[in-house]
Amino acid sequence: MSLKKDKQKVLGEVFDDERVKSFLSFEAPNGVSTDFHLLEKAYRGMNIDNFVTFLNFFKEAGYDLNATNPDGKTLKQIAGEHGHGAEYVEALAAAGA
Repeated sequence: MSLKKDKQKVLGEVFDDERVKSFLSFEAPNGVSTDFHLLEKAYRGMNIDNFVTFLNFFKEAGYDLNATNPDGKTLKQIAGEHGHGAEYVEALAAAGA
């Protein structure tokens, strides 16, 4: 018996400003900073160009770029541990993190 994925990966999905802003409306799980949760969702769900746009909206909304996860790490620290995270670290630094 083979298992079927319930979602197909979407490549080249278009993120207009409204789609990017929609990442500001996610609800954080209990015990997780809303600011950190929103940053992490954007990091995991956006390419670098969309992420840079998101960071502008994030800052305009008054969120904290240096919010930490329950382990006390910022997204900048976490992205720095990932092979593909260098551009995201640079974007966070440029935004003021």
